[in-house]
Amino acid sequence: MTPLNCSSLMVEAVGIHKYFGDHHVLRGVDLNVRQGEVVVIVGPSGSGKSTFLRSLNHLDAPDQGSVRIDGELLGYRPGNKGMIAVSDSVLSQQRRHIGMVFQQFNLFSHMTALENVMSGPLQVLRNNKATAAKEARKQLSLVGLEDKAASYPEQLSGGQQQRVAIARALAMHPKVMLFDEPTSSLDPEMVAEVLQAMLALSRQGMTMIIVTHEIQFANKAADRILFMEDGQIVEQGSPAELIANPRNERTQKFLRLVMGRGDE
Repeated sequence: MTPLNCSSLMVEAVGIHKYFGDHHVLRGVDLNVRQGEVVVIVGPSGSGKSTFLRSLNHLDAPDQGSVRIDGELLGYRPGNKGMIAVSDSVLSQQRRHIGMVFQQFNLFSHMTALENVMSGPLQVLRNNKATAAKEARKQLSLVGLEDKAASYPEQLSGGQQQRVAIARALAMHPKVMLFDEPTSSLDPEMVAEVLQAMLALSRQGMTMIIVTHEIQFANKAADRILFMEDGQIVEQGSPAELIANPRNERTQKFLRLVMGRGDE
């Protein structure tokens, strides 16, 4: 687990609101994440966890509020009469610093694992093929798949495909990694291998924000756990504080349900 003595602020989200029609999904969410910190977000379905994660890289642009990554304002620039949305090309450049892993793997089926991981460095970073291949092999090794470089997605298990997706995000050298329930579509026996790869990343000091229902993983990997409900952060603290001794009644109820504690 990463020591929390890092002073550099990597993610700063202030007053994030998001509406889908009349539905107020996010209600003024604030979050600061320091460099090297691992933050896990838990909560019931429909609480706004995934929407908040997507707002951090403007896949779901906030209707109010701001996001800064390593001090850089994301999605907007100051204008004479307030903030002005940046162009899609500028936003794409900003997103290069943010890796994201989704529930679905989204691999290119016609590409090998190596080629999938190479795709970003080749097309976005404009690396030459030899440099991209070397980097891709390094990242596949990091997630334990160096022997699957020539395999196509259909030849890989779900857990292996998700680890390729993680390697693909890492090949872009992001400043922060976002994980949106990366194990939710996996069979139980495949969950452990993906969580192990993520745990290894946390030990290497990668800044990570993870939406997950895997409470035991959160207990091992997180520096801080946030509990969200109704579009707000209801409670947060270290794993020892939030899992072992939650203060809020809604957090207590949620943990009883997901950890099978009954009413004890």
